[in-house]
Amino acid sequence: MKRILITGAAGFLGSHLCDRFIKEGYYVIGMDNLITGDLKNIEHLFGKKEFEFYHHDVSKFVFVPGTLDYILHFASPASPIDYLKIPIQTLKVGSLGTHNLLGLARVKGARILVASTSEVYGDPLVHPQNEDYWGHVNPIGPRGVYDEAKRFQEAITMAYHNVHNVETRIIRIFNTYGPRMRLNDGRVLPAFIGQALRGEDLSVFGDGSQTRSFCYVDDLVEGIYRLLLSDYHLPVNIGNPDEITIAEFAEEIIKLTGTKQKVAYHPLPTDDPKQRQPDITRAKSILGWEPKVNRAEGLKRTYEYFKNLSPEELYNTAHRFS
Repeated sequence: MKRILITGAAGFLGSHLCDRFIKEGYYVIGMDNLITGDLKNIEHLFGKKEFEFYHHDVSKFVFVPGTLDYILHFASPASPIDYLKIPIQTLKVGSLGTHNLLGLARVKGARILVASTSEVYGDPLVHPQNEDYWGHVNPIGPRGVYDEAKRFQEAITMAYHNVHNVETRIIRIFNTYGPRMRLNDGRVLPAFIGQALRGEDLSVFGDGSQTRSFCYVDDLVEGIYRLLLSDYHLPVNIGNPDEITIAEFAEEIIKLTGTKQKVAYHPLPTDDPKQRQPDITRAKSILGWEPKVNRAEGLKRTYEYFKNLSPEELYNTAHRFS
């Protein structure tokens, strides 16, 4: 049985990855410090003989006994609310955490896939964004702590690949959604659905003309799985290129939820990207991957999940930061 370490295991993406690799017959070691993750996302895995969990911060020394075949590094705050409130922890997990896990991969002879992001492109001057574009990032702006943490993460990953011959993979994740997202994490889709369910007007920042491209979580997980098992070590975009403006998306959510809310416009945050759309040519050619779940179906599945949340979960806006 292959053994895989998944960091950020109690988070939105990490928990879905734990499910997928257990389904594929792997022994999964989950690791999370629970700053933004939630054990409820993986409680169904406790008691399984193929799963164990470590409550640990990867920014500190990481030790895992026994053999290790693969590492998926998904430990990081990923939403604006999170990384603006805990900027130093965000920088540390992208730098020290990545360094620690690359060292572990080197010692164990494991292949490591690191989760980068479309935010490495910043507020892009090239559209759609392909992997050869170097980005347009403000390193000292409010979003710089996340953008630069991920850019450093890519750089040190390539350095370990080139200097120490560590088997590395780099995925650049575009906006992803699905069950287990937190309603209060500041990202546009859960924010819209949460506001609709609470009877609030939907908050659109700027004039709503900025664009996003939303990928359903099952499609993303499939892309991650294929990239990990591929022989390609350079960055690969994984996302859905079906682009939509935020204003149009707000209207889709209002129609989906059947609510009577209106759209409330607010000032655009500093350095907020005006356009976001992946060029997935590389993923298609190298991995044979492209998204299968269209936005209408993905939103329906996601809304069904959120509708079943308790009132406490629906209205709770507390964060577990330390």
